[in-house]
Amino acid sequence: MSHTNPGPGGFGPPQPGQPPAGGYAYPPSVPPQSAPGYGYPSAGQAYPAAPPVGYPQAPGYAMPVQPSNGMGTTGLVLGIIGVVCSLTFFLWFFGVILGILGIIFGAIGRSKANRGEATNKGAATAGLVCGIVATVILPLLGFLVFASLMSSV
Repeated sequence: MSHTNPGPGGFGPPQPGQPPAGGYAYPPSVPPQSAPGYGYPSAGQAYPAAPPVGYPQAPGYAMPVQPSNGMGTTGLVLGIIGVVCSLTFFLWFFGVILGILGIIFGAIGRSKANRGEATNKGAATAGLVCGIVATVILPLLGFLVFASLMSSV
């Protein structure tokens, strides 16, 4: 036969006036009235102190960092404007400058995308290609057309 309220030491019949065993009772030295309750703390109780600054924070509570897509997009825009300026006869100088800037911003944007800091690798690559076209190929073709026209005169 098993007793739910064993005697002293956990053996024997239950003793009168002894709280029930099982881990939920208060020790005999602590009366049940001084137990912490729910709600606001009384005047004698205080909230626990905040942990010191040197302890690490719990993982997973910080906001995720958004990818920065500005460099690739800037390279694409400058590369396209550089190609358009290089195609016109009077603005080829601005096309070369904007093409150089498109190459720089496109290369920075591609490196950010390769590191995982940006998500627009395609736009950065397109800006790099447009910058190369505006800086090298179109001025070279313009020079060849100009040279062929001057040799026929």
